[in-house]
Amino acid sequence: MKFHWFHLMPWPYLPDDFQQKHRSVWVDVDYGLFDPVRGHHVYNEYLDELEFAEKCGFDGICCNEHHSNAYGLMPSPNLIAAALARRTERAALVVLGNSIALYNPPIRVAEEFAMLDILSGGRLVAGFPVGTSMDTNFAYGVTPATLRERYYEAHDLILQCWTRKDTFHFNGKYTQVRYVNPWPRPLQQPHPPIWIPGGGSIETWEWCADRGYLYCYLSYFGYIRGKAVMDNFWRRVEELGGDDNPYRAGFLQLVCVAESDAEAERLYAEHVSYFYNRCLHVYSGFADAPGYRTLKTVRAGIRAQVGAAASAIRQNLTWKDFVEQGYVVAGSPDSVAEQMEEVIKGLRVGHLMCLMQIGNMPKEKVLYNTKLFAEKVMPKLRSLWSEYEDRWFIKPLPPEQRARVGDIREPAAAG
Repeated sequence: MKFHWFHLMPWPYLPDDFQQKHRSVWVDVDYGLFDPVRGHHVYNEYLDELEFAEKCGFDGICCNEHHSNAYGLMPSPNLIAAALARRTERAALVVLGNSIALYNPPIRVAEEFAMLDILSGGRLVAGFPVGTSMDTNFAYGVTPATLRERYYEAHDLILQCWTRKDTFHFNGKYTQVRYVNPWPRPLQQPHPPIWIPGGGSIETWEWCADRGYLYCYLSYFGYIRGKAVMDNFWRRVEELGGDDNPYRAGFLQLVCVAESDAEAERLYAEHVSYFYNRCLHVYSGFADAPGYRTLKTVRAGIRAQVGAAASAIRQNLTWKDFVEQGYVVAGSPDSVAEQMEEVIKGLRVGHLMCLMQIGNMPKEKVLYNTKLFAEKVMPKLRSLWSEYEDRWFIKPLPPEQRARVGDIREPAAAG
């Protein structure tokens, strides 16, 4: 079983009356709420937390891409991954990911991901999200009905950039390039592992099943509501003749660990409330642009995780509700381990993304949460799925071939 430490990098200073005075945390959120001096400290604290997760033994550290929002301050996850590449040695850099339909040309993604893979010694996991409606349609202006078509074309170009060794031309509907010859190509061959993060769209998990990519369900409704989506994913894999290897699937889960169930509520309840009531406060008009969600997904009754409908489901939920309904796995180490085993086996996932910095949770609580999970929960779950081979993970350089980072010596005298 593999565990990854996932960071959203939310803005932790949204006011108490944010929901009442602001219609959305995304797209048109008031920039007057941001303070760049505070932001300087926030970014560096968040990087400290990611680095600490590697020291605690997490298999991967995760970042992602969002725009024009206070929910996640990573318009460029590649910058975050680049900062981490030199300050970490072992953990996978799981970039979930680059919204490839937004790049013109998508060659830029192929180049930057290849740089990250080489810089880190082959530790990159390449995530290709379709992207939220807020990011793609409203913040970046992509026509909703063209989004998936752009996405598939961008994917094909990036794969050619990584696997072809010649100079070639690409003549797509949205991208035409006479000379395609990216330098460098990735270290991992034929390319870094590709993970596809999704929020419940049928087409996304079908795409993963068809292509053999890892499907990572980034759900904020929790594992109880996530089971229907994952069951459908596994059904599609079976229909295509794929094996039931749990490492082809991942899931995001909010996690809060303390010495007791009562301490978990005392430490973390306010931060879970902040996350669900402020960080996910999205105007419905931005949540699901007409044409963004495909007909197949609409007919299946799968709804957006943000917007008025999603907020109504969570309205007035207490800490007890969040825990009992599976939004958050929380409590003592023994309680969390028991719940986590239920999540892992029930969803049949070999990669668990643990969201352990939640909302406005301060650094000292984040480190405490992370350390307790690593020391008292992970060891109890490590052996799960040990009978399977993980074909969806990094293949880094062996230690003897790695660069000596920071090896600076006094220069010899000139002449």
